[in-house]
Amino acid sequence: MCARGIDAEHYLLEVKLRRERVPSFDEFPFSLPVIRNLRTLDLHPKVTFIIGENGSGKSTLLEAIAVAWGFNAEGGSKNFRFHSRRSHSILNEYLTLSKSFKRARDGYFLRAESFFNVATEIEKLDEGPGGPPLITSYGGRSLHEQSHGESFFSLMVNRFGGSGFYVLDEPEAALSPSRQLAMIARLHELVEADSQFVIATHSPILMAYPNASIYQIGKAGLEPTDYENTEHFLTTKAFLANPMSYLSRLLT
Repeated sequence: MCARGIDAEHYLLEVKLRRERVPSFDEFPFSLPVIRNLRTLDLHPKVTFIIGENGSGKSTLLEAIAVAWGFNAEGGSKNFRFHSRRSHSILNEYLTLSKSFKRARDGYFLRAESFFNVATEIEKLDEGPGGPPLITSYGGRSLHEQSHGESFFSLMVNRFGGSGFYVLDEPEAALSPSRQLAMIARLHELVEADSQFVIATHSPILMAYPNASIYQIGKAGLEPTDYENTEHFLTTKAFLANPMSYLSRLLT
């Protein structure tokens, strides 16, 4: 337990890699630059963004944090224990999570690529006896009967209740730009309701959320950066400033 956790405003203070236990930094996932160079990752009391190119390891790191916290590797709350196939790495076994004395009353791991499996598990559990249907907590409508984007947004609006620790892996994957803006509004409501988020994203819209920490994955691992210095912002800004000129360079 971190000493500073006594008066902390958040639930998870920092993530440490137990480097002395790593069998080899030449083997996956430890060979990824983001892990090879990881020592301590300090988390923002409210929102921490982890960004990087495809294959940079941001989802691997986020998944390990979620599993180390106690979430199911494919997503859901701590109560979900299903698995369709074991695909997560062993990284969680080499992480130490420094928590504050505050206890989260809620929590969820949203993993875009396996949310279909979570929706299926909810229906499976609701077919069994006992208790009110789980789907009630998700808005009362089957997540499979909604579009991918609708089901993601329904999750945040209906299932997330505040005073929680939420880990989101590419939550923008199925959301239109306008829905991403709506997601920022809901994110802020939950932050104001004493929640903490760790989010891996490619979206320059989401990462514009103010007063958050942004870590960009580079050759040296996780590097703190300002929003307007992220590759996502700079590339999007350059494209929107003159899309035809940008495309002409790409297509010639």
